[in-house]
Amino acid sequence: MTTLTAPATETLLYEERGHVAIITLNRPERLNAISGEMLEALSAQLIACQREPEIRVIVLTGAGRGFCSGLDLVDQQQRMSAGDGRPGYSLFDLRDAPPVVLQRMDKPVICALNGAAAGYGMDMALLADIRIASDRAKMGAVFARRGVLPESGGTWILPRLLGWARAAEVAFRGRVLDAQESLDVGLVNEIVPHDDLMTRALELADEIAANAPLSVQATKRMMRLGMDEPFEAAVDHIYLQLLPLFQSDDFKEGVRSFMEKREPNFQGR
Repeated sequence: MTTLTAPATETLLYEERGHVAIITLNRPERLNAISGEMLEALSAQLIACQREPEIRVIVLTGAGRGFCSGLDLVDQQQRMSAGDGRPGYSLFDLRDAPPVVLQRMDKPVICALNGAAAGYGMDMALLADIRIASDRAKMGAVFARRGVLPESGGTWILPRLLGWARAAEVAFRGRVLDAQESLDVGLVNEIVPHDDLMTRALELADEIAANAPLSVQATKRMMRLGMDEPFEAAVDHIYLQLLPLFQSDDFKEGVRSFMEKREPNFQGR
């Protein structure tokens, strides 16, 4: 497999293990605060993973004590000052920002939440499909305490994950939730001891990657689109997705392996 590369930067690490891509925010001295360089590299790497057939699952994590403490406001201010004189447009043009890219990806994304996720970092974590939390992890919905709002998808995803009343409580109070509170309200899927975090995340990633990738990606796409369409339209779209899957080699392999009582070997074709 050809290793995918994002724009050269030491602040974003990339590794492949079989069909699993591991993307690591690597600015531990700043608790992985997101700089402009990191934003561009992360978006580029996610898009590259989406396009590479051999990559079936992405694991997103952070180096050091934190997952991501949010946007690096100093870096953002410098970029705005060096821009075209329209800071509002340059700061909030999110068309290719990581949260938007994450939301429209068909490939599963697992967030290995190694520490605190606050602000922009919390939004990114919530837009992953599955969140495995270290027992040291925290979710910081501190926007209201900073005079801002969840600008990168939080207002969209929180009510869908938690329901309106619970999402309102978390957001309006500016709460910081530890790992157990995050599990209790439904922000993470499970908690593991800190030293076991990547082992568990990769175990789950490998389990998903062993399934038929076209099927997994079509399922995710239909789940995503189904959140905003009526049932009848969803059923119709699902049928249209099902027809090409019936023609795939992986469908034939799935049936054949079932009949032969063995594990399938899917090729993504």
